[in-house]
Amino acid sequence: MAAIAHESNHPTQTHHEVTRDVVNTLGTAGTGYFLLLAGAVGLFLVGVVTFVFLLKDGLGLAGYNPPAFWSVYITTFVFWVGIGHAGTLISAILFLFRSPWRTAVYRATEAMTVFAVMTAGLFPIIHIGRQWFFYWLLPYPNQRWLWPNFKSPLVWDVFAISTYLTVSTTFLCVGLVPDIAAARDMMKGWRSKVYGVFSLGWKGTQHQWQHYSRAYLYLAALATPLVLSVHSVVSWDFAMSIVPGWHGTIFAPYFVAGAIYSGVGMVFTLMIPLRKALKLEHMITEYHFDNLSKLTLLTGSILFYAYAMEYFIGWYSNNTYEQTAFWRRAFGPMWWGGWTMIICNAFVSQLFWFKKVRTNLTALFIISIFINIGMWFERYVIIASSLANDFLPYAWSQMRPTWADWGILAGSFGWFGMWFLLFARTFPVVAIQEIKEQIPMPRLRKGGH
Repeated sequence: MAAIAHESNHPTQTHHEVTRDVVNTLGTAGTGYFLLLAGAVGLFLVGVVTFVFLLKDGLGLAGYNPPAFWSVYITTFVFWVGIGHAGTLISAILFLFRSPWRTAVYRATEAMTVFAVMTAGLFPIIHIGRQWFFYWLLPYPNQRWLWPNFKSPLVWDVFAISTYLTVSTTFLCVGLVPDIAAARDMMKGWRSKVYGVFSLGWKGTQHQWQHYSRAYLYLAALATPLVLSVHSVVSWDFAMSIVPGWHGTIFAPYFVAGAIYSGVGMVFTLMIPLRKALKLEHMITEYHFDNLSKLTLLTGSILFYAYAMEYFIGWYSNNTYEQTAFWRRAFGPMWWGGWTMIICNAFVSQLFWFKKVRTNLTALFIISIFINIGMWFERYVIIASSLANDFLPYAWSQMRPTWADWGILAGSFGWFGMWFLLFARTFPVVAIQEIKEQIPMPRLRKGGH
């Protein structure tokens, strides 16, 4: 079967072949799929067991020591919020710019966004301690007169992330309707009936397409500012404080660029094996990965600049506390985390200047693993090093993550992977209708052919 031509960027398949190939991914799964799903469920169960111990014995198991009471859990929370940003960027912003290369990959990135934000939403509850009283955080009339402090960026997070999850989920569900209807028409038996319920009576009439296109456009316009606002609000959790290494105006654009960078890295990690497992190599091609690599290069270069500016501002400020914080990140006890962050994010991304790297899927997959590691370490270094080295040198200490930290971290990857794998085998992971829109209309030749 012919591949997508790089020059025209249009598949040479027919409309029927597109529907057939995508719907075939919803059939009986192979052994490899169930092994991956079993591994994800296993990691999730590790997280569940760890959480049970946290409920029993408290957050002391997480290795918190004064003055640092934010560590792996908040690091992982920020990491998963960032992962979700690439999905909205690719699906909403590039849709508004009418970029043709997004069509084959945006559905999977939309699903990634929803599941990443679902994963991030677990961590505030895990982190608070006495999780059975989490409802004290909710703004409702109560006899104890306990109300959230609406001046706190932590409360802003609740509104920003809940709005982001709501809009992203709605965006994903609306986009799925025509494709679920196509699967309904191709399936038989009970599966056809189930897809018939989820297709919401879609028949593909001109009236339905008109309302669908308008709704999708409005949702894309609504989701676009969320890309900038959500992680900006997350960055203000840190920047609004006076902790050395946090109090900086660069944090909002710095965090947004890092979020998109980490999100595209996760897209590589998920899509490269997925396209092979689902036999969609003729739809998700090197052309798409080449463009994703250019986006990664752009955001990685912004991070390179942001890292340099952080150290420059720390030096130029002549503030002893700021200078000490950045010195200890580079040459102090946290040097291993600081240099892992810089090498994986600032230097590895520069490999994308070379087209041979951008179109080599094995190299892309390996680089994506480094990106994921580097972005997690970025958040860990920012949180742990600044809290451990505050204004009182006699109180300095170092974070020592425990098995409870790593158990919850592993559980979060299992939770995310489990939902993504279930989605990939239940709903079309490639947008059928938008792929069809890229197919050139047949032209009449001489003789009426």
